[in-house]
Amino acid sequence: MIKVHLVPADGGEALTLDAKPGQSLMQAAVAANAKGIEAECGGLMTCATCHVYVREPFASALPPPVEDELGMLEFTASPRQPNSRLSCQIALGPQLDGLTVDLPPTQT
Repeated sequence: MIKVHLVPADGGEALTLDAKPGQSLMQAAVAANAKGIEAECGGLMTCATCHVYVREPFASALPPPVEDELGMLEFTASPRQPNSRLSCQIALGPQLDGLTVDLPPTQT
């Protein structure tokens, strides 16, 4: 299992998830009923409601976003930052064990 930490926007205690390799971060969050990831499109990359801010050292270790993801990041409800990603595009594997992301204040 891969440990993933979701930090709420209000700075509260992080929610730690045990995710399966091969799942997307969005799938793991939805399966755990995590608040803060809406995932309205179910991972089809058409809504930007699974926006997260990826902390280092993981942000720079992820593959760069594809053009479609970059386009969807233009429509996030919370301000886009250099470490903004769509969680549906983050494939979890052993190299991401310990991944920590900050959730935006709003997804809609």
